[in-house]
Order: sequence, then structure tokens, then C-alpha cells
Amino acid sequence: MGFIADCQARLAFDLLANTWNAVVLWALRHGPRRPGRLRAEIGGISTKVLTETLRRLEFNGLVARRTYAEAPPRVEYELTDLGRTLLGPIEAFGAWAHDHADEVMAAQDRWDS
Repeated sequence: MGFIADCQARLAFDLLANTWNAVVLWALRHGPRRPGRLRAEIGGISTKVLTETLRRLEFNGLVARRTYAEAPPRVEYELTDLGRTLLGPIEAFGAWAHDHADEVMAAQDRWDS
């Protein structure tokens, strides 16, 4: 299988290439979250970037947005069934990073030397 510009593998890699996509999907693995709670659990993400990420994930069918008719309005986000299918690959990639991060950083240090 070749990797051409419009192939399906590229679509999948593009979805995970954005750091915040995988982080937000992982943060939603235990159930629906309000944006404020997501920001607190994730840490280091601005409101603007979180909003952009949630919209992108919703656009791609990975996250569903639920609004409640309350005052003030309440919004929650949760994984769709499609979004849940990415948890395994994200977990595997995270395990790889845990196992090999020191090697990657050592290679970077050697490059800088």
C-alpha cells in the first residue's frame, strides 16, 4: 500500500497529528465533559484552542456536542462511537512514547552536540 496525498491512511494520521485532538479524545474517554472541566483536566490548553479542537473533532464525527436548555446554557461534549475507536490507537501510541521517549530525547541531544 502506498501513501499518496489523498489516501485513507493520511486522513487517520492527520486526525492524530494535531496534539490536541488526541489529548481531548483521551480526556473524554470516561464520559461527557463540560468545556471548563476539560480545560482543568487537560491543563495547558487555552479556551480558544479547546473550542477549535472540539469543533474540529465534531466536524470529523469523533465528538458529539450536547446543549441543554438551561439558564445559563450548559454544553457537554462526549465521544461518538467513531471517536471511541481511536482510543486504542491513542493508548498504543502513548505506551510507545512512554517506552521510547528517553531514546528519542537522547537522539535529539546527540543531534544537537
